[in-house]
Amino acid sequence: MHYRLIDMTYNKEFFNLADQLIDAGRFIDSKGWVPATSGNFSARLPDGRIAITVSGKHKGHLQLGDIMLIDAEGYALDGKTPSAETRLHTSLYQRFPDSQSVLHPHTLNATLISRVFNTAIVLKDYELLKAFSGISTHESQLVVPIFANDQNIPRLAAEVEAYLDKQAGNGVDCYAYIIAGHGLYAWGGSVPETLRYLEALDFLFACELQLYGVKNQ
Repeated sequence: MHYRLIDMTYNKEFFNLADQLIDAGRFIDSKGWVPATSGNFSARLPDGRIAITVSGKHKGHLQLGDIMLIDAEGYALDGKTPSAETRLHTSLYQRFPDSQSVLHPHTLNATLISRVFNTAIVLKDYELLKAFSGISTHESQLVVPIFANDQNIPRLAAEVEAYLDKQAGNGVDCYAYIIAGHGLYAWGGSVPETLRYLEALDFLFACELQLYGVKNQ
């Protein structure tokens, strides 16, 4: 068996985070960011376990039974099947101890950005950059890397980790990344904070796309 049934207790923290993920799914769906059954969401419990969406569920119509538990390594704790991209969630939690949520929608603007720009989009001198924790002035820049899509998730996760290793060595903060032609991963200290990042990024991506169109008329 590929999962370990250790502590399957659905405690108060789980129910609280599950409700937050369900609400986030409805909001994200209202924006058109998770068409069909795309996307996956997660949040980390205080004991290190992770609440994550079950594979194949429409994120705008999530129910409590569509949120499952995995351990820190991505093994199911309740016999349900998590997203095939679970490794991308767990690697972020392992790298960023303060991160408590990872949200992955398939936004139109992120998908288009990946078609227009090559390896990264640089967001610079926008007031809305202050939506990100640790940024206190518009005189800042945020780099969102773009990785080629890959059905080999461990290989993709390793590529992301190598990039984050390099950025950490340069003292650069990272809040999100794009998978080309696919979607956006963002992480933060809570579900609401990560949702705020998604809103800010979608607006800033829209700005860059329109600016690119003006420059190339």
